[in-house]
Amino acid sequence: MAHQKPLPLILLSIIPLFFILTQAQSPTAPAPAPAGPIDIFAILKKEGQYNTFIKFLNESQVGNQINNQVNNSNQGMTVLAPSDNAFNNLPSGTLNQLNDQQKVQLILNHVIPKFYTFDDLQTVSNPVRTQATGPKGEPFGLNFTGNNNQVNVSSGSVVTNIYNAIRKDPPLAVYQLDKVLVPSEFTDPKAPSSDDAPAPAKAKNGTSGDKTTADEPSPASSTKPNDAKRISGGILGLICGVFLMGTLS
Repeated sequence: MAHQKPLPLILLSIIPLFFILTQAQSPTAPAPAPAGPIDIFAILKKEGQYNTFIKFLNESQVGNQINNQVNNSNQGMTVLAPSDNAFNNLPSGTLNQLNDQQKVQLILNHVIPKFYTFDDLQTVSNPVRTQATGPKGEPFGLNFTGNNNQVNVSSGSVVTNIYNAIRKDPPLAVYQLDKVLVPSEFTDPKAPSSDDAPAPAKAKNGTSGDKTTADEPSPASSTKPNDAKRISGGILGLICGVFLMGTLS
């Protein structure tokens, strides 16, 4: 009987080669696409209820500032986004009473130049500076209070809750608000200080315009010069008349 090679040894040598050829011919899986730049407009549009806030972010150029900062620097940011209902619930005429500069300040009052998680906001030191500033460069601030995993934020004139984290990954956090954080500087202007008070009016001679007893004319000087002349003339005429009558007699 002819000698036969054992088949199992031949198969064991072919199978590994088959797997190697199969893996070499199979296409490699595509690498995941790199994440694109952060876009505050795209983040809010995806939620579908921030059209008014998006409009103001666009018109004021604040949205572009946010995108540039979070994409081109190491400094994070936090945006408090009022919903469309929040703007609709503003008192009638509130936005129309604001000038262009105040509208920019209003939007910047919802932007914090630092990244805060929800837990951070419960223990943050108040007031928290926003991007908004006053005429003299003084910053507008917000106050945060946390209790039982709930965070309230106050602008001084408006208090509301922070509900939903629209985005919570650094470098940008975006939280939903149901009220617009109108700055207290718009509703409660500070009384002018003594330095801002107008100086008393000056009289022509350089003294204060306030009258004093020294400025009042004395009774003796109240008589007009012409009246004094007439009185003196009358007295002189009377004396002359008396003298003439005595001479004739």
